[in-house]
Amino acid sequence: MSLDASLKTGGGLAGHRNVLTRAERIAKLKELGEFKEDDSAALGLRKVGNRKVVAGGKSKKKKADDEATE
Repeated sequence: MSLDASLKTGGGLAGHRNVLTRAERIAKLKELGEFKEDDSAALGLRKVGNRKVVAGGKSKKKKADDEATE
């Protein structure tokens, strides 16, 4: 028996996630220099923002206009 296409997941955790695991938060804090190995990270680990950055590309219309002026 097969699964309907609408019920299949498209990669699970492959996409962007807003919630980081504890290990990911510690790694990000180390990267920022706000976590030291000797710190006790049992409680009170601060929140870390995880924003998805999307770079905007040029639109086709502008690209065509740029080529026409050259």
